[in-house]
Amino acid sequence: MKTECIGDYVKLKDKIYPCTVSLTMDLIGGKWKAVILYHLQNEPKRYNELRREIPAITEMTLSLQLKQLEKDGLLLRKVYGTKPPIKVVYSLTDFGKSLIPVLEAITNWGNQVVNENGEFVNVSS
Repeated sequence: MKTECIGDYVKLKDKIYPCTVSLTMDLIGGKWKAVILYHLQNEPKRYNELRREIPAITEMTLSLQLKQLEKDGLLLRKVYGTKPPIKVVYSLTDFGKSLIPVLEAITNWGNQVVNENGEFVNVSS
């Protein structure tokens, strides 16, 4: 029997999922979570650095997704200083770092799809 089929459901932090794929997609699914994690896999970054690297994301969406990733234990938000302007840096937790092989596989697959069936384009602003 496959590991993910040991029980009828899986549970993480008091949340029940029908399977491990559902659990994974809840943590990193959607349009932006994996993209944010991808941009943090090599080094910690400040909010504005992430905004520059992911220009298509809105400020509100980035803020909400960062909060959700932090709540889920994938990101660490570290605040430096007590008076404005404070410095806030986001980095992957060890739990978040465990996703790096998954992010690399997603990136490689996406590159392969574009190379075989699409094209990389530059959009001038």
